[in-house]
Amino acid sequence: MGYICVSGGGPALGTPRDVAYTGGIQLLAGAAYVHRFILGKVSRLLRLPTLGLALSLLAGCAATHQPMGPAVQPPRLEDQALVTPDGVPLPLRQWLPPGPPRAAILALHGMNDYSNAFAQPAEYWARQGIATYAYDQRGFGRAPQPGIWSDTETMVADLNAAVDAIHVRLPGVPLYVLGESMGGAVIVAALAQPGPGGKPLARRIDGAILSAPALWGRQTMNAFYRLTLWAAYRTFPGMALEPPAGLKIVPSDNGEMLRALGRDPLVLKRTRIDAVSGLVDLMTTAYDDLDRLPHDVPVLVLYGQHEQVLDRKSVSDALARLDAMRAVMPVRQAIYARGYHMLLRDRCAATVWSDVASWVGATGAPLPSGADRTAWIEDKDKGQACLAGAGGETGSQAGNGLQAPAATPDEGRFPPVPLPRTDVRLRAGSPAVPPVRAMLRARPG
Repeated sequence: MGYICVSGGGPALGTPRDVAYTGGIQLLAGAAYVHRFILGKVSRLLRLPTLGLALSLLAGCAATHQPMGPAVQPPRLEDQALVTPDGVPLPLRQWLPPGPPRAAILALHGMNDYSNAFAQPAEYWARQGIATYAYDQRGFGRAPQPGIWSDTETMVADLNAAVDAIHVRLPGVPLYVLGESMGGAVIVAALAQPGPGGKPLARRIDGAILSAPALWGRQTMNAFYRLTLWAAYRTFPGMALEPPAGLKIVPSDNGEMLRALGRDPLVLKRTRIDAVSGLVDLMTTAYDDLDRLPHDVPVLVLYGQHEQVLDRKSVSDALARLDAMRAVMPVRQAIYARGYHMLLRDRCAATVWSDVASWVGATGAPLPSGADRTAWIEDKDKGQACLAGAGGETGSQAGNGLQAPAATPDEGRFPPVPLPRTDVRLRAGSPAVPPVRAMLRARPG
């Protein structure tokens, strides 16, 4: 384990390292990092006889946050930035279809990641007539002060601002929000709030997609972990930790993609204690807010059976609570037998891309993969391997079992999804999404 005191952003938190998953990339597994690594290491530190010396050395590591400032302008989209109401430019990526979009997706990345997380699925969705927008949340990627946490209120406000700005850019186009892991928790928290000017988020979007949402709050952590995090935050909140090489948590079966992320300087490799505490605050809020979700917004919840990042019992609890709400709200759950935490970048990610595109066109229809008819099993080692040419989750023909293109780094970018040889774009009102099998066959050799 390594740890340093970091007072602000900069290279110390994002030093490029050519490492595989067993190096710095575990920090994408934010919740697991809290539970299985940081708290364990800090608890040992708290028991050290030299605790007094450690505290004196770390006395300058004060808690640091970057909450939003007062609103001075309406939010707006620029070519490469979302400008928030308090005037902060957040780096923006957009993937647009060749013609007018039939729908748009606003995507929120996970812990220590950034907007480039959606490059591959967004390229596919663009071919289905869906525009995708993604911004670097404060403290991540190229956003101001990398490594410094904002707070739940600020993250929710930025999401609301982005929704309003996209509606100005694409008036009348159906808009869906998608959150991966931490991003999913932000969406849940936002949906449960009244929204700016009394306009709830549920009234301004057409649906929400939660990919492995981080709904693992203090309510489901044992007392020892809660006490450890409380003590660490109050003694050395500015201490930045990186995980050990032996941490056996696999967020994806796409090893080349994980190694590429390890070399990407915009992916954070160390996390401050106060950022960990902020993440747990967010997850705690989202866990409570599950019961306050509005009943009139369609929600698609995605988990992989190989989930190792989130506590599996907390996943079971969240799915059970959402299942109990199906009688009063349009919520659909999809469990991918070959999926991991990073569902949108796994080797079988093409299955998920196709399901999302299909659901955006018809939120009430069954998913092409059949993953919405697959039961979650809390026991470990119940998933399946992603093999080229394998069948779908329940025998679907919509691109299931196919390997997503491997990712290699190129200045922080992954290569685009290979395009099909023929135009497979959907026009508005088309009943189904064409399978991705032909697209993946067109991969350059």
